[in-house]
Amino acid sequence: MSLPRFHCPLPLAPHTRIALPEALAHHAVRVLRLRHGAPIILFNGEGGQYTAELEVQGREAWARLGEHSDTERELPVRTILVQGIAAADKMDWITEKAVEMGVTQLVPIAARRSVVQLAGERREKRLQHWRRIAIAASEQCGRNRIMGVAPPQTLEQWLAQPAREGLLRLTCDPDAQAGLGETVARHSGPLALLVGPEGGWSDDELALMREHGLTAVRFGRRVLRTETAGIALMAALAAVRGWE
Repeated sequence: MSLPRFHCPLPLAPHTRIALPEALAHHAVRVLRLRHGAPIILFNGEGGQYTAELEVQGREAWARLGEHSDTERELPVRTILVQGIAAADKMDWITEKAVEMGVTQLVPIAARRSVVQLAGERREKRLQHWRRIAIAASEQCGRNRIMGVAPPQTLEQWLAQPAREGLLRLTCDPDAQAGLGETVARHSGPLALLVGPEGGWSDDELALMREHGLTAVRFGRRVLRTETAGIALMAALAAVRGWE
């Protein structure tokens, strides 16, 4: 049986005793009902993890850390999912599954046809909500580095940023000449996958992608839902490239 895993955003060192943050202590003791002396795993997102022993006194909890393990479960290539913002429950699901599939960064795009339009305080709350989902998903799936979630932005804003060297930016087009497999087989660098919202990309957005030289690829004969497309693309990439 796997040990409970917790993200602890503090400096961690072998054979030390640390006070757990209030929210983490509450989750471990009040929600999961772990007892004094329970074995757990802590990671702070900087790589690797620590076995630890839980110490409980009332509502407070500490962890006595053991050895550091350099266990990593990241993909060998940096991958970015540029996702048109979908309805709340769909976007939550996309965030969770992107973590499980090994995505390095999720970039929420306020697309022309996005059902949900975010601004001001609501925008910031939604961003923090997605980041909490990314942390919880990392705890569950065994990743020791947290998937980054960028602030919501427009497609124009994302494309205007300097592209990472060697970044291959892919968008799906059923009429594209090259397929996904043959395209990525020739590329060993970082990848960005662009997925539109429920209503798809607008004509203006598609034109903008062409202007910025994005690579269009074929990916099957069927139209996928927005919450399916990015995850299916990641699974296909992992299969084609032999990623574990």
